[in-house]
Amino acid sequence: MTATVDKTKRIERWYFGGVASAMAACCTHPLDLLKLTYSMTRFAVYDFGRKSLTRDRRAMPFYEKVGLAGLAGAMGGFVGTPADMINVRMQNDVKLPPEQRRAYKHAIDGLVRVIREEGPLKLFNGATMATTRAVCVTVGQLACYDQIKGMLLGTPLFKKDNEMLHFASSFTAGGIATLLTMPLDVMKTRMMNAPPGTYSSIFACFKDIAVNGPQGFFKGFMPAFVRLGPHTVLTFMFLEQIRMNFGDDPPQKH
Repeated sequence: MTATVDKTKRIERWYFGGVASAMAACCTHPLDLLKLTYSMTRFAVYDFGRKSLTRDRRAMPFYEKVGLAGLAGAMGGFVGTPADMINVRMQNDVKLPPEQRRAYKHAIDGLVRVIREEGPLKLFNGATMATTRAVCVTVGQLACYDQIKGMLLGTPLFKKDNEMLHFASSFTAGGIATLLTMPLDVMKTRMMNAPPGTYSSIFACFKDIAVNGPQGFFKGFMPAFVRLGPHTVLTFMFLEQIRMNFGDDPPQKH
């Protein structure tokens, strides 16, 4: 007789996170499909590190999850910077005067033209901000999702690894990720909308916002959560289903 395998114990493959994130982007923000490179990298690095660190023990402590997620986010943010830049340019093109519009035909055309017209280094313009934000997002999403899921699974309310557990864990992780990224997003928006020469550095912008207290960094939380929250929920809901149905079976004990 063939042994029955518990699907909830199946092991995800390195590319599942990227596929799940792309599926979530189809539902929330189709243009964000340009950043598949970003999500694929951070999920793959986190998954590889988690498997390596848990090979000889049952679970990772939370501080290791945060450190690993931070590393994965930094790598993903850097790799995804070119696609993110093209994404921003394509969205903002309609706001420019006709003579200043770049009119990229598609994402690949944008990448090729930037390399040809401005040089390859231009693709990484803004990498510092993008990488820092990616660290915050990944810690909030991956590390916190893992931690919250494990904590809830040990309570009477969630005795099984099922869709309700995935939803509750990802919804909470989405809220935490939004909180962690909001200060950076507020500063980025303030600097982009300010007249030229207003801020000499991001630290100058930070001091200007801080004058009104910490709440200034979290202005517009609900609109930010409406963007990041559903994407986080859908990403992990898809990821868990992909893992359960297409993941590798766990090693059998003899």
